[in-house]
Amino acid sequence: MKRNISLMKHILGENFTKRNRFTRQCIGEAMIALMQDRDYEEITISDIVKKAGVSRMTFYHYFQSKTDALNNYLHEIIESYLEECSRSLGTDSFYDAAHVRHAFLFFDQYAEFFLTLADASLYCLMIDAINDYMIRFVDPVYPRSHYELYYYGGALLNVFLKWEEDGKTEPVDAIVEVICRCCNIPLS
Repeated sequence: MKRNISLMKHILGENFTKRNRFTRQCIGEAMIALMQDRDYEEITISDIVKKAGVSRMTFYHYFQSKTDALNNYLHEIIESYLEECSRSLGTDSFYDAAHVRHAFLFFDQYAEFFLTLADASLYCLMIDAINDYMIRFVDPVYPRSHYELYYYGGALLNVFLKWEEDGKTEPVDAIVEVICRCCNIPLS
């Protein structure tokens, strides 16, 4: 999955820097922390900027809304995943057990974020992000029907969330086996 331009640089333009990436991540992390204690609808921009330690002007420099900030944080996670995949698995294959396992273990680091979104009934942000990832980054390199990509992405997301909600009582390899069996992916 070679890319000439990072996802965030593509989304945010040429003003993408490590400093403003850090600021945006602080805002995203502040939102998740606030969502642990209260409903998404109750959280104000003032609450977010106070928790993140940034000004209101800084928030609005990057985002138009709370949803934009959550979407950005989600895309930051996906960008990190793409970078990690390139380094650890290469780009030779996508539709295999190693990638499924890697995805579960990588996104497990952000379980609190994903479960918080699910608890806030913001599932649509997650499914939109995975669909975007499938169409923009998977389809050009591993062409498949968009229906197959949406099916696969949705299956991965749903199983991942259920595994996390259940406290990861089953080993990741058992979950990978289920996904591979359902999606006709060879296990070896």
